[in-house]
Amino acid sequence: MSISKTIPFLIGLLALAASVPASWAQQAATPAAAAPATVAPGPDIQPKALEILKAMSDKLDAAKTLSFSVKTAFEEPARDGQPLFYMVQAVVSLERPNEMKVVTSGDGPPTEFLYDGKSILEFLPASNMVAEAAAPPTLEAMLDDVYDKYGLYFPFIHFVVEDSHKKMIEGLTSAFVMGQSKVVGGATTDVVALANDHVQVQLWIGADDKLPRLMWLTLTHNAQKPRRMTEFSDWKLGEPVDMTPPKAEGAEKIEFARPDAAPAK
Repeated sequence: MSISKTIPFLIGLLALAASVPASWAQQAATPAAAAPATVAPGPDIQPKALEILKAMSDKLDAAKTLSFSVKTAFEEPARDGQPLFYMVQAVVSLERPNEMKVVTSGDGPPTEFLYDGKSILEFLPASNMVAEAAAPPTLEAMLDDVYDKYGLYFPFIHFVVEDSHKKMIEGLTSAFVMGQSKVVGGATTDVVALANDHVQVQLWIGADDKLPRLMWLTLTHNAQKPRRMTEFSDWKLGEPVDMTPPKAEGAEKIEFARPDAAPAK
């Protein structure tokens, strides 16, 4: 059985993720040598925008442990072309260099994903099923591996990979500060707009704490230009995180598989 068949609500998210170009959807896969360390300011790239991004990345990169809540809305067209939006909510815990836990509470069946530096595990408590597979020893390699093999994409990877600033500015064609907002995330935020040849991104970043609060992403290379919203909250940096494995003893063992894979006969 494919684990993707047990969570049909999330197939839309996985399919959308598979269509995002590498510069944003899978930056963890980009070798460090291939990504420029800096982007030259110019008419379309404001130094202030790069400065805000760098401050955010430095804050996140310095944290040995971090946790946050994330809510993602993603768009998928109905058969008649009407754009439909779906919501997914999760709590993320990270312990560097190579442990990550993602507990998804809805919408759709709840899931618990765990990476311990050696393997990945996903538990579906409602159906008492679990999938487990070997994984590379680094977080970045794991994210690359699960994306390639299983079409599994986490919308927050831009903010948890090592040297996130270098990966985030790769291929930028424009970057500018829109101004400040006082209505997002309960704090004053700097609003930054970014773009490359494939995506347009708008970020709300805490003006004081430098933490991301909201991201809107538009896939411009796709004719339908689908959009994704990711909202961040409950940030905790440098505090103990719970990396306890899911209670999956006795659960039915199933296999990971891409959501677009042909069904087994």
